Order: sequence, then C-alpha cells, then structure tokens
Amino acid sequence: MRSSGSGRNSGRGNHRGAGNNRDERQGQGRPRKPRPEERRYDVGPGATQDGPKSGRGGAARGGAKGGPKQTQQRGGRTAPGRSREYEARAEERNRERYAGKKDIKLPKTFPGAEQEGERLQKVLARAGYGSRRACEELIEQARVEVNGEIVLEQGRRVDPEKDEVKVDGLTVATQSYQFFSLNKPAGVVSTMEDPEGRQCLGDYVTNRETRLFHVGRLDTETEGVILLTNHGELAHRLTHPKYGVKKTYLAAIVGPIPRDLGKRLKDGIQLEDGYARADHFRVVEQTGKNYLVEVTLHEGRKHIVRRMLAEAGFPVEKLVRTSFGPITLGDQKSGWLRRLSNTEVGMLMKEVDL
Repeated sequence: MRSSGSGRNSGRGNHRGAGNNRDERQGQGRPRKPRPEERRYDVGPGATQDGPKSGRGGAARGGAKGGPKQTQQRGGRTAPGRSREYEARAEERNRERYAGKKDIKLPKTFPGAEQEGERLQKVLARAGYGSRRACEELIEQARVEVNGEIVLEQGRRVDPEKDEVKVDGLTVATQSYQFFSLNKPAGVVSTMEDPEGRQCLGDYVTNRETRLFHVGRLDTETEGVILLTNHGELAHRLTHPKYGVKKTYLAAIVGPIPRDLGKRLKDGIQLEDGYARADHFRVVEQTGKNYLVEVTLHEGRKHIVRRMLAEAGFPVEKLVRTSFGPITLGDQKSGWLRRLSNTEVGMLMKEVDL
C-alpha cells in the first residue's frame, strides 16, 4: 500500500515537473502571458491569489492596469464587472435612442432659468416715474401696488399686458400708450384727416410713430382741450354717457342776463333732441353788457352748450373748453400739444374705473 501511494505521489510530481519543464522551454523564447487564474492583482500585505484585500492605487480599487474590474456581491464573493465592450454597446444604444429628438426644455423653475415678466422698477421707469433707483424708492415707501396688493420687495416681476400697476392709488399705463392734450385753435376740424384739405387734428401729430385718435369732438369754431391717445378702451369710456365725465366751458355772451339763468340751465333746457341740463353755472367776468360765463356738464351732444344758451336767449360769441375731466387747459397756448403726466393719466383712468 505504501509503495503504491508513493508511486502515485511520484507520478504526480513527475507530472508537475513536466509542466515546469514546458514552462522553462517556453520562457527561453518570448515571455508568455500569464493565464487569468495565475495573475496577481495586488502586491499589498495580506494579498492572496483570490483578489485584493489591501493595497494602494488601482490595485486596491479593482486590480492592476489591464486586469478585470471586480464588483462586490453578497456573501463577500467578487464577480467581474461589465466589460468595456458592453459599456460601449450600451452607450451606442442610448445615442441611437435619443438621436434626432429635440432638445429637452427644462422647466422654468430650475435655478438660473429666465423668469417671466419684467421687473417692476423697470416698468415704472419706462412709464415715466423717474430712474430705476427712484422707482425702487417708490416701492420701498409702499406706494406701489400690483393687482391690489402693496409691493414691498424689490425685483418683483409683472406682466405689463395683464397686471394692474398703481402708484399712490392711480393706475399706471404700463403698455406703450400715449396720451396728449391739444389746445385746439378755432377753425381746426376735429378729425385726424380731412378730405377737403382743411386744417385738422392730424396735422399736429404727423411726426408720431403710433397712430393716435381724438377723444370726442369739438366744434370747428370752438377752442380748447381735446385729448389724443392710442388707448382705445380709455377713449371709449371717456365719451360714454355711463361714466358721465364732466367738461367745462367758458362762453362769451351779451347781457344783461337774469339772475335765474343758472337755475334754468340746471333744471334743464328743452332742445329738439330732448332736455339738456348743466351741472354747474357761474358768471366769471362782466364788462358792461359782455359776460364771460362758465358752464359745466357731463353730456356730449353736438353743439350742446351753444344750443342751450341760444335756447335761453343768449347766443354764444366765443366758446372755449377749459377742462376735460381732470385735464385742465391751464396756461397751455393755442395750438400747443403736450404729453400728459403719469398722474393725469392715472386720474383719467380712475375717472372711468380703469
């Protein structure tokens, strides 16, 4: 039994020896590459043939350069990671999957995205409330509100087309609207164009880029305030009887006039198209038989002031409209056009609930 065991051992040894001889013969030529099971992937202390346990650099993270990466599995065993060929094929499939598709639009809430609307101070500055710093001070003083809410923080964004912005309770015209007051001279036709070639309102705004239109009308021989704008809704409301915007006129008549003339005008004068009533009447100046009287009314019928005074027995020699709602003539010269201030525009809008 021993001799047979020793024979087996000797045979095993001879077999190993033969393998070693082959290795030696191969080593005499070009060096052969070690088989995968013979490679050692770590040189640190405690390293074994099974894989790395400690060490530095790439060996500690999965093997020496060129060796297969290993991933930890349950039970402490290791398994080879995905090969480079597999990764390359996966990347190619992903490129093919998304090739030709449009760029994905990121949501507007991600950091750095452009926010909608314009900064409030910029809108106010464009509307004519001063520099941006001055508009920031308006916000700091709690004088600005957006959609009925007082704004206290800087940088608030608004939509000029939709949001309602007010300063000191007056609406701000945030869009590209224009508002003018013209002291119309006598003899000028209240149209923007005249086919007969007469002087008209359009002659005073020929250099404007935006098309303007007049708010209401004045008789050709009547002087005074007439408004020009490109704000259609405001113009419509200012002339609508529902809102009753008051207009004030100075009329030159010849007296003597009775003391009850004002009462008669306020009670109503019967005209061919119905009663016409004045809201206010007073004598401004008297020089002999010449009187300058002030008449205020909210109606806008054609020639209404002239017809009322003529029906009362006092034909008008000269008529001037001195105010249209909150817009007054002041010292504005005949034929002069002036841009309305932001406060005046706000008062006009407040007059008609805009």
